[in-house]
Amino acid sequence: MPHNLSEPTPPQDRAAIPGDAVLKDLLERGRARLAAASAPPASRAGVRVEAPGRLDAEVLLSHVLRRPRSHLLAHAEDIVPAVAVATYGALLERAAAGEPLAYLTGEREFWSLPLQVCPAVLVPRPETELAVERCLELLPDGPRRVCDLGTGSGAIACALAVERPAWHVSATDSSAAALHVARANAARLGVARIEFLQGDWLEPLGGQRFDLLVSNPPYVAATDPALPALACEPPVALSPGPNALAALEKIISLSPRHLLPGGCLVLEHGADQGRAVERALVAAGYAHVRCHRDLAGHERVSEGRRPP
Repeated sequence: MPHNLSEPTPPQDRAAIPGDAVLKDLLERGRARLAAASAPPASRAGVRVEAPGRLDAEVLLSHVLRRPRSHLLAHAEDIVPAVAVATYGALLERAAAGEPLAYLTGEREFWSLPLQVCPAVLVPRPETELAVERCLELLPDGPRRVCDLGTGSGAIACALAVERPAWHVSATDSSAAALHVARANAARLGVARIEFLQGDWLEPLGGQRFDLLVSNPPYVAATDPALPALACEPPVALSPGPNALAALEKIISLSPRHLLPGGCLVLEHGADQGRAVERALVAAGYAHVRCHRDLAGHERVSEGRRPP
């Protein structure tokens, strides 16, 4: 017998009232609504612009009902009460309008870590995990000093702190709101030892020097056709303005003074910016400059090493 998901136990004789819906029907309506949402334009920089999909309909309904997605399939005939139907419908419309699923649910997985996110921070993207991989590959185990520049949600800093407990991890961001989110994520994951510093890129580091600096700075030009589709995310975390390389160039030029001899700089950048970033790294005196492709085949992360 169908039961009302708002009740802790199924009632014996529960008839649907106006506004209620059968779970499977509600889910199918959600899938159809999101499937009808137009795909976002392609970005020249190759930054991920996600269109809502069928899976998102399930994730949103699971979020509204506070049940795992597996429950949706096992209880397809259950009655969903009107208040939940209305909440689900509102979230569907926001998703169809382009609001990231992570903002609607308040969470995004990165490096298998559940991170809290909100419009104060950029939604962590899978391609950024390549930067984490390169950091772990470049530095041997043992005590090291590492700094994540422009940490946002704290995704990179938290991933590195979890993987390398012996590392001393610092993280900077110019946004107090972003640092609040990052601190909360670090505490939630049990890596509260991360040092968070407010300021623009390397400015709050003073005279400190590190074994490695890593950053996923804004690299989408203000004229990129995909930028309007990313309007829900903080503009300062996406675009440095007309010159898409402005933040990358600033970090590259200032970073050598904050690296120990032999220290590394790891940078995420746009799919069409690999060569320009490599040239800037070489001009700044970096050696062993390399560019790595993400899983989509795009040039995504470049690195260089300060000579000993």
